Amino acid sequence: MALKIRLARAGSKKRPYYHIVVADVRSPRDGRFIEQLGAWNPMLPKDGERVKINEERVKHWLSNGALPTDRVARFLADAGLVTREARSNPTKAVPGKKAQERIAAAKQAEEAAAAKAAEAAAAAEAPAEAPAEAAAEE
Repeated sequence: MALKIRLARAGSKKRPYYHIVVADVRSPRDGRFIEQLGAWNPMLPKDGERVKINEERVKHWLSNGALPTDRVARFLADAGLVTREARSNPTKAVPGKKAQERIAAAKQAEEAAAAKAAEAAAAAEAPAEAPAEAAAEE
């Protein structure tokens, strides 16, 4: 039987509260579980007592082969019960394909506008210089 240490939602609508439970992987999220190991109240401030864990029972279930989910593994790592590798996703901040196309189009339009402004400035200077040269010759 494959076991997971996971969250089971409790609490009312828009007021989440989660129990940290050991359950068979085939049982539903809020359904049957084997044992309750703690609780997580995300509504409390981060510096408060958000997570409560029965460390002795967690160690027991980890030694019996139960695997924590990612969120529970974070809680257990904060409590010093498991080691969790830091995740790295360097492409997360890269814009999507359509956004990159919009950025390229905006850059191209900006370059075209700058070139047009330079042409207009050069054209404005040329006629202004011509009468001055003609007056100097006379």
